Amino acid sequence: MKNNDNLIDVLKTLFRWKKPIFYVCLVAGVGAIVISLLLSNYYKATTVFLAVSPDQATPDALYGKGQLRSDYYGNENDIDRLMTIAESSELINFLVDSFQLYEHYDIDPDQPKAAFKVQEKFLGLYEVQKTKRDAIELSVEDKDKELAARMANAAREKVDEIARRLIKEGLEKAIRSYEENITAKEAQLGSLSDSLIAMREKFGIYNILGQTEALTTQVSESEAILVRNRAKLEAMKETKGIPQDTIRLLQATVRGLEEENKSLNEKMARFNLGLSKFGIFERQYIEANQTLSEDKERLKQTTATYNSIIPAMVLVEEAQVPVVKSRPKRSIIVLATVAIAFLFSIVGVLLFDTYRDINWREAYHAK
Repeated sequence: MKNNDNLIDVLKTLFRWKKPIFYVCLVAGVGAIVISLLLSNYYKATTVFLAVSPDQATPDALYGKGQLRSDYYGNENDIDRLMTIAESSELINFLVDSFQLYEHYDIDPDQPKAAFKVQEKFLGLYEVQKTKRDAIELSVEDKDKELAARMANAAREKVDEIARRLIKEGLEKAIRSYEENITAKEAQLGSLSDSLIAMREKFGIYNILGQTEALTTQVSESEAILVRNRAKLEAMKETKGIPQDTIRLLQATVRGLEEENKSLNEKMARFNLGLSKFGIFERQYIEANQTLSEDKERLKQTTATYNSIIPAMVLVEEAQVPVVKSRPKRSIIVLATVAIAFLFSIVGVLLFDTYRDINWREAYHAK
């Protein structure tokens, strides 16, 4: 019962002060209407785009013959990369300079904090956010609806330009790396080629497999012929009636075969002496030549990729000139102001009625 009495007392107090409360709300409402009418209209232009995976700008994606597949649209990291670019100082300074925002926002560029103020003003009217469908929305607000649309589209194009430039910078580093590798490998090939030429002259090696087979065959055949002729010579010497001219001719043949066999053995020994080292150098030359060809092909592909125009984003919606203002919401301002004034009036009236019998001077000076 006591609670009901307290509630009734509160209602009695409010009804007793209903006119002042009404006038406070009326004044607040009229003031809010006047102020809201003085506020300038702002229009928001929005452009929507999707991130493209930077893997599309790699030689593997363009010339991989389908061996490496990558998603065309970017992942979370690619979206964050574009959003970071969209909020970068380079982009903001570009828009400030391109659209003369110092003059547009009525900021003196000679002031010490002019750059900070113009960026702060712009960022208050600029927004970049990711949608629930992984698209990026870039919005610009301005009193001039056409300027808002042009700034939004220019910002999107600049984001694409910066993102493509970053990709090209990565390709430039790859191109320089390939060029350095090619120069180094060409020098290595030149050195290996000189070494192989010197070893060919010194050891008489030209084709390891062919010469190994040929020299082995020649040595074997030469030794076989030499053995046959020696045996034949011995048999002739023991046989009576063989003319001496025939024996001397056979002796000369045997000596010739001995010299030939000696020469072949020396050639084989010299060949075997340089065989191992020559094989190492030859393998190095073949491998270096193969990797050089691969690097030249990769350089050609990377250069072609660098010269290609591959976008960093896919445009979903271009910013159009808005026809409806984005703010101020005058009705909401007026209603919110009246509601706040009503609540504060109620609180003020209740406090004033509750503590009206207190001597505030005595309470203030009380020790």
